[in-house]
Amino acid sequence: MRTGLNREKELHRVAAVERPSGKGAGDENFPVGSWLLPAGLRGHIASFYAYARAIDDIADDPALEPQEKISRLDRFARAVAGNDSGDPALRKAHDIRRSLRETGVTHRHCVDLTRAFKQDATKLRYNDWDDLMGYCNFSAAPVGRYLVDLHGQPASAYPASDALCNALQVLNHLQDCADDYKALNRVYLPQGWMDEAGGRVEDLAGTRSTPALRQVMDRCLDATGELLVLARTLPGQLHDLRFGMEAAAIVAIADKLCAELRRRDPLAERVELSKVQYMGCFLAGAGRLVCDRILRRSREEANDG
Repeated sequence: MRTGLNREKELHRVAAVERPSGKGAGDENFPVGSWLLPAGLRGHIASFYAYARAIDDIADDPALEPQEKISRLDRFARAVAGNDSGDPALRKAHDIRRSLRETGVTHRHCVDLTRAFKQDATKLRYNDWDDLMGYCNFSAAPVGRYLVDLHGQPASAYPASDALCNALQVLNHLQDCADDYKALNRVYLPQGWMDEAGGRVEDLAGTRSTPALRQVMDRCLDATGELLVLARTLPGQLHDLRFGMEAAAIVAIADKLCAELRRRDPLAERVELSKVQYMGCFLAGAGRLVCDRILRRSREEANDG
């Protein structure tokens, strides 16, 4: 009985800081620690994702006041940096801190994520594309950088990794543009582009995109396409084949989702890939990388001969 009571108290303390949304890895546009990655790394990736999910949920909780969100996120940032006594309410931060110590990966990526989510607590509009990319550089890019470091890949892969992660973030913003506005009054569509198109943020409350809103979305997709040009170079930069295959699959997923968002309206329906589309992208992307490497090796052997 005492053990049960202690467990209940611990869960209450955790709930006092975290604000679980119910979202999980299956809700993401990308595979989280898929079978392609080494089994020995999947536990570390799961700890990183659990930390990121916990702080994202805090930032997205409409019931919390901005300053309360910032206070909770600061506690997570301090804990992941090792400046906390071990409060069980911050267990996910302690878990990833131990993982980082074991793997030798910097805690900077985790702290950068909290910086972005603290910004989410107070910043509700973005002036232009550069302003949005400044946010994505802390909300999305650290995820890719963490994985690059975890796999022992060179930091020279950061720019392409950043491009891929930022592209995925924008695609997620477009998928959720109506919900973000209605639940949080948060709009990631560049305000300058909205003004030029003659659109209004209030249009996001509708059940179908206006021509002006569609124009802004397409402009975001154009800019995302430019990010994906650089992102497509990432798999070839990664020396680890399995990580490269994972990256290639994610690039294919991003390309397909871009195409779906061009032809479908995220205000009228939830735009996401079906399981068949998702698996097709996964196999096509990973298979393409394997074929490219086999061909490259054959050419190298032929030249050596």
